[in-house]
Amino acid sequence: MRIYNTMTRRKEEFVPVDKNEIKIYACGPTVYNFIHIGNARPLCVFDVLRRYLEYRGMNVRFVQNFTDVDDKIIKRANEEGLTFEEVSKKYIEEFWTDAHGLNFKDATVHPLATENIDEIINIIRTLEEKGYAYAVDGDVYFRTLKFKDYGKLSHQPIEDLQSGARIAVGEKKEDPLDFALWKSAKEGEPYWESPWGKGRPGWHIECSAMNRRYLGKTIDIHCGGQDLIFPHHENEIAQSECANGCTFAKYWMHNGYINVDNVKMSKSLGNFKTVREIADVYGYEVIRYFLISSHYRSPINYNLEIIEQCRSALERLYTCRESLDFAIKNAKTVDDDNSLIDLLNSRREQFISAMDDDLNTADGISAVFELVKDINTKVLDKDVSVNVCRTAAKVFDELCDVLGILYNRKSNDLDAEIEELISKRQEARANKDWATADKIRDDLKSRGIILKDTPQGVTWTKE
Repeated sequence: MRIYNTMTRRKEEFVPVDKNEIKIYACGPTVYNFIHIGNARPLCVFDVLRRYLEYRGMNVRFVQNFTDVDDKIIKRANEEGLTFEEVSKKYIEEFWTDAHGLNFKDATVHPLATENIDEIINIIRTLEEKGYAYAVDGDVYFRTLKFKDYGKLSHQPIEDLQSGARIAVGEKKEDPLDFALWKSAKEGEPYWESPWGKGRPGWHIECSAMNRRYLGKTIDIHCGGQDLIFPHHENEIAQSECANGCTFAKYWMHNGYINVDNVKMSKSLGNFKTVREIADVYGYEVIRYFLISSHYRSPINYNLEIIEQCRSALERLYTCRESLDFAIKNAKTVDDDNSLIDLLNSRREQFISAMDDDLNTADGISAVFELVKDINTKVLDKDVSVNVCRTAAKVFDELCDVLGILYNRKSNDLDAEIEELISKRQEARANKDWATADKIRDDLKSRGIILKDTPQGVTWTKE
């Protein structure tokens, strides 16, 4: 597998640090509101990454954190008259509603920042002892210029970074580029005891601490949205490599932005869409399909026309899979067509080739639809063996499971009345009573039952 590494700006062969366990860290949400589709894109994309590596036989340790103490959380708590714990707990629960709706597999560990204060303090003390951090009146800052490789992920010259840096009112930094590791407590804010007095961690140090505690000093893949490259991931690298004395992450993967009606999604523009509000209209699976239907590094555009296209694509997949169930149940006794079995299995290799090329889910989905075309034209409309039908279903299910789609399949148990109507229609057709047969078809259609005559018999779908 080849992965585009943000650090080197090129595709590289993926070589794990330890072949027995792939270590992946994905930056999770700051829990002060419902997640929007910008948050959901890395959630779905890197869930597919994890699923694919496991599909290829690898053991994956996947960590995704919750930032459960932060300026935004404190602000929301003050606005709603709640504690920061109540706010974070509320929106973690809302996160799980959306994440499970999107068919996200729970990570190996979902740590909270507030559960890792001791580890955070230990790293800051190490940085202080090594001269990379300094305390001023209860605040602790990182000496950015002391880390000679600062800017290597975002590929920004230090001079450019310095020209845009400022020292805010109340800050006592040595240099405008220095960033906070620990913040002294303000009146009414949550705090923890520390060697520097009462305070709370800065945002960047949280992820360094949770990475080290749950994955170790060097991990395989660190991933997240493109907006995290600078300063968050840049600062993570600086503090982690200075504290640990080794490479922080071998590969960095970042997904592209989301536009809404061709305009970059932004809260300041008021055009951001929460997962919940879209799901209330279209369901969660359409959102997942939309978010993985393009290559993860490409920007994607959200609008209602595209969402409708995604819904139609999913309906086509569901119809194919339901028809396969019917074909398996009603397959005739004929010899296996080995050339057709080989063709169906070749779609698996086509899919793997796409996914091995920097997790190209767009081409992976194309392979699935090539498989659907083969099934519709060479399996469902022909007299084929049950082994051919089962091979088609096996490949189909494997690929969809890697993508995390088609997870809302329902059993096609018709009630006795509808079964009887279909049976009567078949009897009318056998007697060449076309008027009765057509009337039954129309009656079923009016009730949302669509019939299709196939070589294996009558199959049906619900509108």
